[in-house]
Amino acid sequence: MSSEDFIWPIPRSAYIHVPFCRHRCGYCNFSVIADRDDLVERFLKAIDRELAPLGRPSIDTLFIGGGTPTHLSVDALSRLLTMLAERFELCDDFEFSVEANPEDIQADKLSVLADHGVNRISLGVQSFQTDKLELLQRGHNGDRAREAIEASAKRIGNVSVDLIFAAPGEAVSDWETDLRTALDLPLQHLSTYALTFEKGTPFWNARLHGRMKGLDEATEVKMYQITRQMLAERGMKHYEVSNFALDGFRSRHNIAYWEGRGWYAAGPGAARFVDGSRDLNHRSTTTYLHRIEQGESAVAESDRLTRIGYARERAAFGIRMIDGIDLTRVSQETGVDLWTECEKAILDAVDRGLMIRTDTRIRLSKKGILFADMVAADLLFP
Repeated sequence: MSSEDFIWPIPRSAYIHVPFCRHRCGYCNFSVIADRDDLVERFLKAIDRELAPLGRPSIDTLFIGGGTPTHLSVDALSRLLTMLAERFELCDDFEFSVEANPEDIQADKLSVLADHGVNRISLGVQSFQTDKLELLQRGHNGDRAREAIEASAKRIGNVSVDLIFAAPGEAVSDWETDLRTALDLPLQHLSTYALTFEKGTPFWNARLHGRMKGLDEATEVKMYQITRQMLAERGMKHYEVSNFALDGFRSRHNIAYWEGRGWYAAGPGAARFVDGSRDLNHRSTTTYLHRIEQGESAVAESDRLTRIGYARERAAFGIRMIDGIDLTRVSQETGVDLWTECEKAILDAVDRGLMIRTDTRIRLSKKGILFADMVAADLLFP
C-alpha cells in the first residue's frame, strides 16, 4: 500500500488558537501577543474566513487555547463561540474545552461559556503561592486561583488545572503544598509540567546570563515522583506522562492528538493534521492576519507524512500514555509492521528497563516514564 493509496483518518477534533494575553510570561514560548486588543475584530473575521472552506465538519472535541481565550471581552468571546457553532457540528457526546486564566474568571464570562456549550475549562493556575506566582510573572494570586476553580466548578462542572513545578528556588515541600491545595479543590483533571527554559524567552536569557538558575535534576525527579504518589492516593489516575484525571475525565481532545486521529486548526501558530499533512500557521499574529485578509494561505510550514512516518508517530506519541499502545493494532491500521520497523528501539528500551512488552502492546516502565521523551524519540526516528 502506497502513501497515496492510504486512507488517512478523518479529523474529529478541532483546535482554535486565540493569541491575546494581558502580558507575555517570561517562560512562555507560545504564539501570543500582548497589549494588542485593537486586533481582536480583525482576528474574529480572520478565524471565520480561515474556517469557511471546511464546510461545517462534524467533530467530537473542540478546544480553544492560546494565549488566553478568556482575555477577550464578553462580547468578543460570545461572537467567537457563536461563529464556531456555525463552522462546526458538534456530536451529541461532545467535549468542548476552553483555556482560561484565573484573573479572567467572572460570572458573566462563565455564563457566556456555559450558554455556548463549553463543558470543560482548563485553568492556567501554575501555583497557589504568591512568591512562585510572582516569579512566574502570573497575573493572579492564590486566593484568586481558588475562587476561579470553585466558580468554574459550579458553572462549567469539568475543571482541569495546570501546575508548574521545579521553579527556581522551589523546595519539594513548596510543591507538595501546591498539590495538596489543588487536590482539596473541586477539579477533575490535573496537568503538571516541569518549568522549561525555552530558547528565546526572557527566562532562557536570564539563565544564560546567570540571573536565574533551574533546579537540579534529582530534585525535579523527586517532585515528579511525589506528584504521581499524591495524586494516586486521591484517585487521580496517571494516564499520560504529564496528565492525571479522575475516572471519566481524561482529555478526549488530547488523546486524539496522541492517537494521531487527525484534527483541524485555525489561528496564529495553530497546527493541524489533515489528509496526511501537518501544517503550521505563521506564529506572528499580524502576519497571520495580513495573509488571511489578502486571501493567502496562513500556513508557514507543511510536512507531508509517509505511511511509515505516520506509523512511527503513532508509536512515539502513544508510548507517552501510561497504558501504552497496542502496536499490533496500529500496525494493522497503517499497514506498517511496527514490530519490525521499531525493533531496535523496542529491544534497546526493554533491555534498559525503560519499556515493558506484552503480546500486542508496549508501555513505559516506572523507570521509563522518567525517560519518556528519549524513548519516544527512538521510536520516531530510524
